[in-house]
Amino acid sequence: MKQKTKNIVVIGGGAAGFFAAINLAMRKPEYNITILEKTTKLLSKVKVSGGGRCNVTHNCTDNSELIKNYPRGHKELRQVFAQFNVEDTVAWFKKQGIELKTEEDGRMFPITDDSQTIIDCFLRLAKELQIEIKMKCEVFAIKKFGDTFKLKTSQEELEAHAIICSTGGHNKAEAYNIIKNLGHSIVEPIPSLFTINLPNENIKKELQGISVQQAQVKISGSKLHYSGPVLITHWGLSGPAVLKLSAFAAHEFFNSNYNSTILVNWIFPLTISEAETELKKIQKEKHKALPYSTPLFNLPKRLWEFLCSSSGIDNTKPWAEINNKQLNKLCENICNSTFKMEGKTTFKEEFVSCGGVNLKEIDFKTMQSKLVPGLFFCGEVLNIDGITGGFNFQNAWSTGWICANSV
Repeated sequence: MKQKTKNIVVIGGGAAGFFAAINLAMRKPEYNITILEKTTKLLSKVKVSGGGRCNVTHNCTDNSELIKNYPRGHKELRQVFAQFNVEDTVAWFKKQGIELKTEEDGRMFPITDDSQTIIDCFLRLAKELQIEIKMKCEVFAIKKFGDTFKLKTSQEELEAHAIICSTGGHNKAEAYNIIKNLGHSIVEPIPSLFTINLPNENIKKELQGISVQQAQVKISGSKLHYSGPVLITHWGLSGPAVLKLSAFAAHEFFNSNYNSTILVNWIFPLTISEAETELKKIQKEKHKALPYSTPLFNLPKRLWEFLCSSSGIDNTKPWAEINNKQLNKLCENICNSTFKMEGKTTFKEEFVSCGGVNLKEIDFKTMQSKLVPGLFFCGEVLNIDGITGGFNFQNAWSTGWICANSV
């Protein structure tokens, strides 16, 4: 048997760590590669992603469009995706016998619709490539001596010629201490990807479970707004448009202590004046009809009734008897519903934070630290985060692949 020439330690048994370790072992079978995972679970985010189906990536093959889905790190990812992009990801999984399918919204899943397919593939490859996996093995300290690193762990002391750090995103700055102690600066982590809580608004009590396919959500007094599906839940507002806004406005929400005024246009891209024209037309054409029984703009019936009722419209009176003040109020409620946000709800299993290792300290051609030669980074440990839809995994695959290529 060939003598192993170098020890490489991968810290973190998640998507990025496994992808880096596997690709490195394929390129350098003579390396001795070890994955250290501090918990009892491997690939836990892969398991829960996409409701247990694993949203592997997003069908966006134009890199200049792809980077727009990352509130933080988009500039740096231009270099990253030039080396390993969505098409490379699809081809990589296909080579391992995993076909991906694209859904209407662009998200890509294994055709099995089961995240276990991805987990089994990674565990099988790790075994075949003789990658050692140590569970319940937490790293307490890393020190560099010449060309090698010494790692103090909860199990033993390890020596490594290079380290790939893929410890994931965390909501507490202390989780980054081992990296900080090597001289790196950490951008304070704050939540990204959360839903908007409306504890004192009637809409959540009366309309939970209702969704609108094309609404716009914005923060009052800010230029930040996103459109797409919006879901009314028992705690407030959710859905892709809300999650996208929460990611891009993470710092604004954090600075306001999650107390903001949220504006919703339920019929985006139509404007107030376009809504008014349509309502006046209906008033003429269906003057005898009762407003509640004639929902407009394809809005769900219960939402339409709620908007009419909030505008002071009496359902016993036909359209002909609705005055201008009520009509204007209805237009305002349809295109500019105002809600008081008080707090947020974060997805515990799919937690995404913005924050992490300062991007200025990384060489994105190689994913190597500019401060500590031999130290590489991949995945969410960096101050890079994407919106929902497979973008965080694409960052993991691409940065992991570059690490494997560079070590």
